[in-house]
Amino acid sequence: MDYGRLHAIERARAGYVTRAKSRMRYCRLHSHPVDRTTGLRSDQTISLTGFYAAQDYPDKLRRVRFYDEEHQRSLVFRTNHFGLPALVIAQLYRQRWSVELFFKWLKQHLRIKAFYGRSENAVRTQRWVALCVYALVAIVRKQVKRQASLFEILQVLSVSVFDKTPVGTLSSEAAPRNNEWEMQKHLCL
Repeated sequence: MDYGRLHAIERARAGYVTRAKSRMRYCRLHSHPVDRTTGLRSDQTISLTGFYAAQDYPDKLRRVRFYDEEHQRSLVFRTNHFGLPALVIAQLYRQRWSVELFFKWLKQHLRIKAFYGRSENAVRTQRWVALCVYALVAIVRKQVKRQASLFEILQVLSVSVFDKTPVGTLSSEAAPRNNEWEMQKHLCL
């Protein structure tokens, strides 16, 4: 765990919520009352006791333990947010997972494997262009009334990007061509 990086986030007056490792060494300074019916098990103010961890992160941390009944497991979070309720800390981590799933969806469906720029504007622009392309392909799919997936339609369009063939005929001609090519490929093997 890079406690130096977390402390840099703390010094920049930004907040974070991360999962705590089971082997994290700490000293409990104070325990706060929790409502156990919400799934919370503990809310503690701690300081790190590991030699390098304590050097890299000398400030106090907050440790929140939450029991997830849906998955039958106990989760431990650490954060530098002391003003938020403990239940909100657990919910923030769950929202983090939603953000990760969104980026997974972006990579899978919008074909964004890497961002071309590193600035916020470059990332937003690339994301919006990809979303617009995805929406246009969905509209084309609905107008053509094909059962092909959006991914298949994107493949057909990427192969015939400079053709002047109408999209409706492209998608109907693509299925037999793909099947013939698959058969040839299998026969050659």
